[in-house]
Amino acid sequence: MKNKLFLAIVLMAASGALDIAGAQTSKSTMKAIVVNEYGGPEILKYQDVPRPEPKDDEILVRVIAAGVNPVDAYVRQGMLAKRGLDNRPAIIGYDIAGVVEKTGGNAKKFKTGDAVYSYLSIMRGGGYAEFAIAKESETALKPRNINFVEAAAVPLAATTAWQALVDTAKIEKGQTVLIHGGSGGVGSFAIQIAKARGAKVIATASTAHQDLLKQLGVDQAIDYTTKKFEDAVKDVDVVLNCVRADALGRSYGVVKKGGIIVSITDEPDQAECAQHGIRGTRLGANPDAKVLEELTKLIEVRKMKPIVSQTLPLSEANKAHQQIETHHTLGKIVLKAADGPK
Repeated sequence: MKNKLFLAIVLMAASGALDIAGAQTSKSTMKAIVVNEYGGPEILKYQDVPRPEPKDDEILVRVIAAGVNPVDAYVRQGMLAKRGLDNRPAIIGYDIAGVVEKTGGNAKKFKTGDAVYSYLSIMRGGGYAEFAIAKESETALKPRNINFVEAAAVPLAATTAWQALVDTAKIEKGQTVLIHGGSGGVGSFAIQIAKARGAKVIATASTAHQDLLKQLGVDQAIDYTTKKFEDAVKDVDVVLNCVRADALGRSYGVVKKGGIIVSITDEPDQAECAQHGIRGTRLGANPDAKVLEELTKLIEVRKMKPIVSQTLPLSEANKAHQQIETHHTLGKIVLKAADGPK
């Protein structure tokens, strides 16, 4: 009798019906990149942490890939802590693509097994991990015609571009848009969004990144290392500033009266804007599932595609941060946390 019972247990374990070797442990922990102290890329630690549980209005996503953004490095350096948000040990990361693992009691929009992508709140983060919590209000179904790595490159950067050009600048067909930093994450999406809405697009990038501008359909590509944009551009309707160089200060004179400068880095000088009869605003993007749904439409009709220049395993997040801090990343870097569904 004892031998039969032992054999039954062995067979159940072999079939996956019973996990003898600590099923509770495997389900209660996960691997993640953790910020225990603020500093350079070397402080990012790949370690075991408790696996989160979704609250009523949340979903638990098994992360296949996580996007890397410049803001990730700022948080790692302690910039948010200077504003009063110090939640160490913290898991950073605000772009994820993956599969719904579990839903909270009041979460009705998605079901287990759905392929999704999310722009996680900067105040919460959690993307650099095998599992992450997302709210339904910051999540949409993943575009069907791109893979999880490509999808993870989209949420934060493309939402920023959409909120800058569509929601804030309200670009229209026939207008002219100047994009500083057109080959970066936000810039590369902004070019495609502006083109999809019928705008003429002028964009700046370094010599090495001129080919990408042409591939994205830019009407006028400017190599900022050999030419001053203000010598080649005038009377634009919109300037989108995605860089931290002196481009913003040189942009006021190229915008036509009644036009607008939207900056995602430094705050425009309101006195300069008033002097030129233009508006200027700094944009801080926010997660919005409705924007993600609009972006999905553009991707699925092939009017927009993410540019992923490098994919690294989650455990090598420090290498991704070293590259991000050069401020010359082509498109996006993505961390791969797991293999996606076949």
